Amino acid sequence: MQQAVRVLCAMVLAGVALQAASQAYPSKPVRIVVNNAPGGSSDAVARILSPILAERLGKPIVVDNRPGGGDGRGNIGATVVANAAPDGHTLLIASVPIFYNLSTAPGLPPPYELGKDFAAITRLITTPMAIAVNSDKLPVQSIKELLPLLKAGSGFAYGSGGKGSGMHLAGELFKQLSGIDITHVPYKGSGPSLNDLIAGQIPIVFIGLGSATPSIKSGRVRVLAVASAQRSALAPEIPTGAESGLPGWEALGSFGLFGPGGLPVAIVQRLNAEVTTALNRADIRERILATRNEPAPMPPEDYARFLTTEMTRWGKMARDSGDTFN
Repeated sequence: MQQAVRVLCAMVLAGVALQAASQAYPSKPVRIVVNNAPGGSSDAVARILSPILAERLGKPIVVDNRPGGGDGRGNIGATVVANAAPDGHTLLIASVPIFYNLSTAPGLPPPYELGKDFAAITRLITTPMAIAVNSDKLPVQSIKELLPLLKAGSGFAYGSGGKGSGMHLAGELFKQLSGIDITHVPYKGSGPSLNDLIAGQIPIVFIGLGSATPSIKSGRVRVLAVASAQRSALAPEIPTGAESGLPGWEALGSFGLFGPGGLPVAIVQRLNAEVTTALNRADIRERILATRNEPAPMPPEDYARFLTTEMTRWGKMARDSGDTFN
């Protein structure tokens, strides 16, 4: 009985300590590091959320763009946060590929470890990957029309936003599932690949649907399908891979909010609650949809599981593909 009372008291005291830590946070301005250049999806969501978080947390929010790292995964910005004090005053907005082990056998270690180097706070936004073609070079309306051309022809290539990017992963998964062999041409970002697609320099690109939608209206770009389980609210007229005869072709681009490893649970929960509340606001949802992304918050535990599942899935795909993702 006495042991049970001691355990109960310990639990109560721990709860009080967590609540006190949450209430004391933050004690100074909070820096949100974005590991991409200004103007992209991660930068946009950071700037949409920062005024609301500043108001809710009672301290200024500073958005700090730290692009680069030589591998397309934004390792410079990620390293800043991984090495920061785990007090919640330095956070990171980044895409899932910063955690991937994307090498072929025997494989290199992932650049970071979830849990050790970073604490997952919440998923922020998602956008499905998509396959887009130059309408002049490939006058097809669907994947079903495209595949026979690719299988019969030779010398076809596809562009992506760089080695190890979500677009590269989507392209290699497409190749595996369809049984075709087309050459990968990595670009320094999705913008340059899309520009070459419009110019007819490359016939196919894999790209985030959000990045492609403005170019659809030009008539030079046709998105054949999205790599998601359901049609996207961004373009509900575009079919999924499964609807197009390629079941299993699912590649979701997403960005999340992270803190350094060892971030106290109370701060993780506080930030998750504040961000989730913001993302569920109708006006904020509308602003994020205007950036051609969809708000998609998750509880910390669910987000950590999501990341682990994605890392396992894509790590296997990378090893099986025979391509080089580093």
